[in-house]
Amino acid sequence: MPTLASPAASDVPRPPWRALALLTLAVIAAHLALLGVTPVSVGTRQTPLDTKFTTRTIVIAPPPAAAPPAPMAEAKPQPLPTPPRPAPRPPRPAATAPEPTHEHAPQNLLAQNAIDAGEAEAPASPDASDAGTSATGTGTGDSAAAGAAAANEASAANMPGAVPLHIPGSVRLAFAATAQVGTTPMSGVFGELVWMQDAEHYDARLSLTFLFKTLRRWTSTGAIGKTGIEPLRFSDTRKTEVASHFARDQGLVIFSNNTPSVMLLAGAQDRLSVLLQLGALLAGDPLRYPPGSVIAVQTVGPRDAEIWTFNVGEEEQLSVPAGNFTVRKLTRNPRLPFDDKVEVWLSPELAYLPVRLRLTQAGGDFVEMQLREQVPLRPSN
Repeated sequence: MPTLASPAASDVPRPPWRALALLTLAVIAAHLALLGVTPVSVGTRQTPLDTKFTTRTIVIAPPPAAAPPAPMAEAKPQPLPTPPRPAPRPPRPAATAPEPTHEHAPQNLLAQNAIDAGEAEAPASPDASDAGTSATGTGTGDSAAAGAAAANEASAANMPGAVPLHIPGSVRLAFAATAQVGTTPMSGVFGELVWMQDAEHYDARLSLTFLFKTLRRWTSTGAIGKTGIEPLRFSDTRKTEVASHFARDQGLVIFSNNTPSVMLLAGAQDRLSVLLQLGALLAGDPLRYPPGSVIAVQTVGPRDAEIWTFNVGEEEQLSVPAGNFTVRKLTRNPRLPFDDKVEVWLSPELAYLPVRLRLTQAGGDFVEMQLREQVPLRPSN
């Protein structure tokens, strides 16, 4: 039988996994060499990351506790400074007459078409109230200064009950009137004064008519008091009515056309009641007002309140359509270029009611009324 011989070891092929294992080990060794780590190194080698990054803990101390605020001191109110005592006011000179702040244009006595808004007059100077020039009094001379001085001296005498008065009874007085406007004289004008009083209240009306048409009308209403006639309302009517109100509780005269109010002085009258108050003063004590004396009264118009001073004249005889009368003439002379001149003749035979009245403007226009009839009236209840 043949003998089988085994091949030599060198002739037997090696398994392929050994070559792969050697190749794998070679690759791993190459990578380790690149990373700087040898397979024979023993222990732990510090990596670059270990040298680059470190951490530390920072302990932040808490802020110190704030000290409690000191208590605020209670504010004490400071005492107010004492104002200096004003210097004593020097006395006003008695001979200074009140002057309006500006002049005013004359008004047509009879025209119905006058524009009321363009006829505003200057209010009385406030100094007049301090001087007490509304009082009725006596003096001498024909100047405004003399009238103001007389009013100052008589201011105390105008207190209630201090001046004798006699108020006339109710009556209607009819007048024949003449007038001149520009260069044109007017005739056929009639005037009428109606005075009604019941010992407590009064109502007065003075009107001018032509051919049954009223050209102008003044009205005054108020009370009868210890100082005589005490107006509460005055109106002046031509085409429209303009009124003044005596606000005695406020001490003011208030105008309906928005003219600033002025101070109301003691004994004040309006432009109609002043004629009757003058008669009541003379009737109360005629000897108190000798010829040459002056009576000063605050007189309120529809837009102003001025001090009117009346010069008392001699006793004389006067003839009018109603007859012959003994009269005392009182004259208010103009102080400024556009002031009206007022002349009134009061008769003691008619309780010092007017028997003649003349109003003259600066340009020469005038209206004059002369008594032609008197009719006693009974006051209405």
